[in-house]
Amino acid sequence: MALFSRRPKKPAESSSEPSSDAPVEEPSVGEPSVTEPAADEATDAAASVSISVSSYSGLGAAPAASRPVSADEPPAEAPSQLPRIGVREWMRTAPAQTETVPGLRDNVLLRDALGRVGDAPASQALLDVARQLMQGHVFLRVKGDARTLLAEGKPLPLGVANLGDRVFALAYSSGAALQASLRADGDADTSAMGQPVLTVLQHVFASNYDGIVLDPASTPSRAVLPTELLKRAVEQADPELTVKTLLAGERTPEVSVQVAEALTRVPLWVAAGLAEGGAPGLAEGRTPDGERFLEVYSHPLEVAVMGRGDNAVPITAAQLAKALRSDDGINGFVIDPAGPWIRLTRDELAPVLALAE
Repeated sequence: MALFSRRPKKPAESSSEPSSDAPVEEPSVGEPSVTEPAADEATDAAASVSISVSSYSGLGAAPAASRPVSADEPPAEAPSQLPRIGVREWMRTAPAQTETVPGLRDNVLLRDALGRVGDAPASQALLDVARQLMQGHVFLRVKGDARTLLAEGKPLPLGVANLGDRVFALAYSSGAALQASLRADGDADTSAMGQPVLTVLQHVFASNYDGIVLDPASTPSRAVLPTELLKRAVEQADPELTVKTLLAGERTPEVSVQVAEALTRVPLWVAAGLAEGGAPGLAEGRTPDGERFLEVYSHPLEVAVMGRGDNAVPITAAQLAKALRSDDGINGFVIDPAGPWIRLTRDELAPVLALAE
């Protein structure tokens, strides 16, 4: 049974370039018409992201139930003031879970990253959005009733935005973003469905979309992520997004154990750059009392968003274990220091250290 409707194949040849003032065209039959002002920033945003990609050489969430979206429902209050990128101590754990529309659980990390768009250079802000996209779920707007369509075995027609010959799928981080979209186009014959992020991205790739637009009617908190960036992000990710999902969830006493075990089997990176005096070295974090924690990352985007110009270098858990064994001054690891992050001590890293024995 098809879950999504596919977009039509692109023409074999096309030399037209997207224009920032191009009108939003009618999507093909089977896809709902979208008039949200998403396309006007697509060209600049995609260009910024492409430059940033060169700077560094699912899924965790069950599908949410589909339900109608009403423009009349007052959304719950979302944070109005968000910290700037680069101030990371504030985000040791994920923000509290919210439902800005009752029954639709917001992806709070993605929502807040979109809320920071405009608070940093465009490329940096979009990398922040891209890294927070790599966990949890997003919402999709479906023309008609999603449950009825699924029960009848019919494909789900998704919202799209056209920019010249480029077609972008639309996705949403929260119930509030869905409400803004509904108010923008007035199409009440629509329903919302939550899907794991990687499920949505694989559909985007299979259907030859040019990327996704997140929260298109939530100016300025919207972002355009091109397929080139998304494909690379997925290729370099743990297929289960294990560490990111654990850090995004509730910080129970078991999380430290679960993260330490995950480090033994998932892709990992360290940040390589120049230390004081110009010598090459790996990035460390230091506590106020002088303890040293090697920075370890779950994805190259987590390195890039730090904005220090470091290179993301892949590393194995066995290599990390040897590093700990060879330097008694390292007290442990700090995982994904841009946040949500966690510090693991040597004792907590016993599963990793065992790899060096």
